[in-house]
Amino acid sequence: MIERSDLLVPQDIRERKGSFFTPQNWVQKSQEYLAKAFGVNWQDEYYIWDCAAGTGNLLVGLSNKYNIWASTIDKQDVGVINERIKNGAHLLESHVFQFDFLNDGFEKLPKELKKIIDDPVKRKKLIIYINPPYAETMSKGEKHKAGLNISKVNTAYSLQMGNCANRELFIQFLTRIYFEIPDCYICTFSKLKSLNAPNFDIFRSFFKAKLKSLFVVPAYTFDNVKGKFPIGFQIWDTSIKQKFKKIKADVYDEDENYIGKKTFTSYDNVQFINEWIVTTRNRKDEKNIGFMACLGNDFQQNNVNFIMNDKSQMASPRGSWITDKNLKEVAVYYAIRHCIDATWLNDRDQFLYPNMEWEKDSEFQNDCLIFTLFNNNITSSFGINHWIPFTAQDVDARDNFESDFMSNYLKGRKLSKEAKDTIKTGKELWKYYHSKISRNNKAKNNASFYDIREFFQGRSEKGTMNVKSDDDQYNVLLKTLRKNLSVLAEKLQPKVYEYGFLEE
Repeated sequence: MIERSDLLVPQDIRERKGSFFTPQNWVQKSQEYLAKAFGVNWQDEYYIWDCAAGTGNLLVGLSNKYNIWASTIDKQDVGVINERIKNGAHLLESHVFQFDFLNDGFEKLPKELKKIIDDPVKRKKLIIYINPPYAETMSKGEKHKAGLNISKVNTAYSLQMGNCANRELFIQFLTRIYFEIPDCYICTFSKLKSLNAPNFDIFRSFFKAKLKSLFVVPAYTFDNVKGKFPIGFQIWDTSIKQKFKKIKADVYDEDENYIGKKTFTSYDNVQFINEWIVTTRNRKDEKNIGFMACLGNDFQQNNVNFIMNDKSQMASPRGSWITDKNLKEVAVYYAIRHCIDATWLNDRDQFLYPNMEWEKDSEFQNDCLIFTLFNNNITSSFGINHWIPFTAQDVDARDNFESDFMSNYLKGRKLSKEAKDTIKTGKELWKYYHSKISRNNKAKNNASFYDIREFFQGRSEKGTMNVKSDDDQYNVLLKTLRKNLSVLAEKLQPKVYEYGFLEE
């Protein structure tokens, strides 16, 4: 038997620009799942074609060379695979060939493989086993990118794929296989956009097949992939025509440890959180107190969800005005999007239009408000600061505040212990700040939480706010506030699922 190390790709090839390789641990794991799906003798009972083979990385570990075909767009890769065959790889040189799957016609295929594709019975025993490229093609009007021009598959099936999905090369692979090699099995490593991205719903409307199995791993465990998102190994049976709705996937961490299951859903025919927040706009006699930037409905877009004074602070503002009439909903929206950390695993999870139960839970609403008050980018440099949760007397300010809106808004609200702890520490922080500026008329009397952090932490030469301050007492107060906010966030997290903002 050939040792795995004998079949690894040479380093100079691995570093070639544009290369993409599946780590051998995930290759082995995928073949374990193939054996579960098709039986221990699957390599003898099924035909296997890797039509995006590259240097043959995915085929390491397979043994029946008579049932395996490998094609790649790059002639140099064919040479690499042939060298691996000479060193013991279980492949036939006659089954390895140059082929541009997104542009070439099937008449260019080896005769034996062509016969399998043309035979409806044999096709049902064909496994397309691939790790297609994750790049996107250009759109019409964009400048040419070498190697990423519009393919014949894209041209032929662009309407079926939809305007967004049709740019993805892996979607183009799936589409051609689905239409031109019907009833085969597709076993593929790919991003999960095809399963749950809202703008891939057109693709899902035609790609009807049974997803028999799925396991997911962090994308950054793959060579030449830097993003923190899930990559899944999917086993599709295209002979069973059913629209994907949801599946429980096995999850493995970067160290190959099984860490449990996660449900992935298509999100088709559902409403999203931004559709909900739109309903809070334009209420009678409202007064603007800020602006919330919000783009997209998933964790990936949380980094562009923030609260500031005015939309004029953004070059291309997209979001909602915050007013005295919708502050409750905005605080809920903002808190639920930020109380759960974004990870590689939840990166594509979508925030949804909630059920109505949250409206009955005043403690939840108040917890969200307190969380939001200490997690925003409001600053008195851009107008009146309506977000100070204390009166000037509460924090011994040197003068009255320009706005007492938020302190009045909080009056009479029954707060949870976690919210009270957060407010208490916040008050100590404000008092400490005002004790430092009592004789400094240039410092901001109407300082926000952001302004206070800027005052103590300062900025680097590049203009970014420093992480820590030289003031030890401030650092202790900030650390305590962050700890209380973390406790408050943990309290909110179960409610996010209970009220339907996220699916379990």
